[in-house]
Amino acid sequence: MEDRPVWIGRSLHRVDAVGKVTGKTPFPGDIDLEGQLWMKIRFSDRVHARIKSIDTSRAEAYPGVVRVFTARDVPVNEYGLGIPDQPVLCGPGSGKEGADIVRCISDQVALVVAETEEAAAAALPLIDIDYEDLPAVTDVLAAMQDGAPQLHAGYPNNILCHYQIRHGDIEAGWRQAEVVVEGEYRTGYQEHAYLQPEAGLGFIDEEGRIAVIVAGQWVHKDREQVAHALGLPEEQIRIIYPAIGGAFGGREDMSVQIVLALAAWKLQRPVKIIWSREESIIGHHKRHPTIIRAKWGATRDGRVVAAEATIIGDSGAYAYTTPKVMGNAHLMVCGPYEIPNAKVDTYGVYTNNIPSGAFRGFGGPQACFAAEGQMNKLADALGMDPVELRLRNVLRDDSITVVGTPLPPNVTLDKVLAEGAAQSGYWTQGADGWRRAPAPPPSGPTRRRGIGVAIGFKNVGFSFGAPEQNWATVEIHGNAEIERVVVRQAGADVGQGAHTVFRQMAAEGVGVPIELVELVGHDTAETGNSGSSSASRMTFMAGNAIKGAAELALQKWRDEERPAIATYQYVPPKTTPYDRETGRSNPNFAYGYMAQIADVEVDVETGHITVMRVVSAHDVGKAINPQLIIGQVEGAVVQAVGYAVMENLISQDGRILNPYLSTYLIPTVLDIPHEVKPVILEYADPRGPWGARGMAEMPFITLAPAVAAALHDATGIWFDQIPLTPERVVMTLRQHGIDAL
Repeated sequence: MEDRPVWIGRSLHRVDAVGKVTGKTPFPGDIDLEGQLWMKIRFSDRVHARIKSIDTSRAEAYPGVVRVFTARDVPVNEYGLGIPDQPVLCGPGSGKEGADIVRCISDQVALVVAETEEAAAAALPLIDIDYEDLPAVTDVLAAMQDGAPQLHAGYPNNILCHYQIRHGDIEAGWRQAEVVVEGEYRTGYQEHAYLQPEAGLGFIDEEGRIAVIVAGQWVHKDREQVAHALGLPEEQIRIIYPAIGGAFGGREDMSVQIVLALAAWKLQRPVKIIWSREESIIGHHKRHPTIIRAKWGATRDGRVVAAEATIIGDSGAYAYTTPKVMGNAHLMVCGPYEIPNAKVDTYGVYTNNIPSGAFRGFGGPQACFAAEGQMNKLADALGMDPVELRLRNVLRDDSITVVGTPLPPNVTLDKVLAEGAAQSGYWTQGADGWRRAPAPPPSGPTRRRGIGVAIGFKNVGFSFGAPEQNWATVEIHGNAEIERVVVRQAGADVGQGAHTVFRQMAAEGVGVPIELVELVGHDTAETGNSGSSSASRMTFMAGNAIKGAAELALQKWRDEERPAIATYQYVPPKTTPYDRETGRSNPNFAYGYMAQIADVEVDVETGHITVMRVVSAHDVGKAINPQLIIGQVEGAVVQAVGYAVMENLISQDGRILNPYLSTYLIPTVLDIPHEVKPVILEYADPRGPWGARGMAEMPFITLAPAVAAALHDATGIWFDQIPLTPERVVMTLRQHGIDAL
């Protein structure tokens, strides 16, 4: 075995690279079937209203229209990733109580299926809908008040979820505190802006199953929700993902899956749909806007002794993943610090706004923005270096978190921060602690320059007692020698390179050249349940499953079983939900750790921010494919720059005012940092495959607070609301008497 090839730790080219670069790789919108029809969706015209009647006769009479579907056609008119609180189609006649009410503009009301896309689009406005307007509430604070319009039965004051932490003795903590800082932090919506808008194709496959070709993040959960809505056994539904044009959490919830399956089933013909960018921005969920009020106290020697926080997250009209997102924010709003006394209340609140849901970081970026803002304010108030202050308080092995339990073994926050600070070139460690050099000179007379730091942590895998597992099958084929290895693993490759890593891990596990490894995935008919490509979990979970299956198959091969086929289910240590009163929990079985240093220039004349340089340090446990990790860091930093300084989705009275990429601005090549320096550390996670931790979300989480800290360093002003658009920055500067003169 000494001469076995080593595939772990090698920067191999992505398996999908050539196909995507040449355009040969098909995405859902690229696939056609003979005899296919086209679908268009009529979205809600109102923010909150009861649909009294729908008249489809004019649309049905339009040339080329085959069928118009309404709520009456949906067998079980409900869906939802966690709570089935959203109708598939809103309107009367389905028998589902409350399904005749539209609660936001994202609601789908009717489907037009026609021989051509043009005919379907032309018939769509011919559907006549009689609405009875209902009182709407689009302000999250107003939604929590007595007397506010109630969106869903059983949720008084529209409070979908409420968590609390009561750790230590908060009043004793305040008596001990010698310095106290407070802040109210606000974060906005963010649009996923993935390359391919929602698209798909429903058809009946060769075994009579209702099949849907689509882009998503969890084929088996998609199948479960489609089957539920159609009232059919899951075995009659098949979900297939071809290439996926990005996700970032935006494809966790249903978009076109159920309606495509419904139409294909009823019509027994293939049905295709491609959303426009406007439809995509209106039709899928966004990152949660939040309001976070925080108060922290420390002793003069820099020990944080008390922290209070209240988080209010706007769920929008439906639950989606709000209970889990807000649960994550709840855990992370006190930062990765050992704080003996803490009091936190976190709320997810229904409104008539567009739904909020999963987005890279999953509640972590919002909470981290507040927590690191508080830590930077404490450092300023204490006159202490922000790196030094963090190292005095950071969680380590056996530290007790604010939920009353330690983190899993091998906590490396101190190592990550120290290495990131050192490699930034801005900080040095001396006998009296860490000290920072002055920021480099700005590039122009109206510009000021500053340096900021932030650290964070993020779960790997599902949290708070959610069932967690991953199946993989490894087949070894050949006679005397291994000729072929087939890996069956359903984990979605949403652009992060998971399928490349799966092949590397299988080749390593079996001990064969990677050219012999074939991957079968993205198809419920061919694979076991892998769970979602979310929560930075797929390398960790699929890796353990592939490693286990490879070991079992290899043993069968050695026992001369031909072919040698083994299936393995990896189940990690169990997690536990929050205690209702105290918040005590074992929330996660693994974490990733990160530190970022941002070098920022601000033009005080225009308010424009330029992120000059970002140093992004991460403990990845083991870099399975280092180049893919660098790509994750660079991509996350760019996406986080958009979140921090420019992406400003405007929702007014429940309606999106800028549902186009011409008005909702994301970073271009001219907006990205001049330099992104990844610092990759490898302290093995004892539970990870070959020691690997997950890390896809980690570089996103800390960037916004690092930029805000750098902006304070440059101007002396705290900015507690993102995005830091030029208008917001310049107005704040003027309010503090700072201008270009």
